[in-house]
Amino acid sequence: MAIKKLNTVNEVAKIFCYAVKDVLQASTSSVITFSPTIQRVPSISLKPDIGCFVQFSGDYTGLFIMNLSGAAALEIYKRSMKAMGFPEEELASDFTSDEVVNCTGEIINQIVGKARHMVENEYGLTAENNQPKAITISTAITLSVATMLERPQCRRLSFKTQEHNPFYVEMNMEQTEFIRLFPRDGDTSGDVQTDIDALVEANGQDEDTTTDQEEVDIDAIMAEFGR
Repeated sequence: MAIKKLNTVNEVAKIFCYAVKDVLQASTSSVITFSPTIQRVPSISLKPDIGCFVQFSGDYTGLFIMNLSGAAALEIYKRSMKAMGFPEEELASDFTSDEVVNCTGEIINQIVGKARHMVENEYGLTAENNQPKAITISTAITLSVATMLERPQCRRLSFKTQEHNPFYVEMNMEQTEFIRLFPRDGDTSGDVQTDIDALVEANGQDEDTTTDQEEVDIDAIMAEFGR
């Protein structure tokens, strides 16, 4: 049987694309689209107007960031609240409000949880994540993870809300390669095939800062903005 090597970071990035889309569509009852192009970037950053980050570690290690414009964050917040039955007049109207920021953090937690579950189903590898941190931000802050010293692999993913407000996911992972030694249970084809679309279908059923751009350690950011 052939051992199949994958472009691991791109495959995981694809999983995160579907996790973002599925969670946001379910929570907002709206259409979320993403670009079919994944960008390879040298580093990842929190960017205006709302940045949210979460670290995951275990069998694999990485950092997930979502950057939203004020319009995108407000749209996602309002649609999510309305889907839960809250009337329009009771909702926050400013993206800097705690309600919008907290909603963003909770959605990120759901996204990362779903993505971790999908990775586990596909590759049999597990990871845990810390509590996501969402902040309003006026300038970019480049993030790094102290344990990821050897050539972290960075990707950027582009999305749009139903009202065509753009938002972005940035992620990095340690230098790693998932190499499947055996077929998944029930796969008798000989060569291993990775079908992320089938995986997605199966899973579908089941505070302000003005810091100039600089590279900072993720632990320092979490300590500063920890709640």
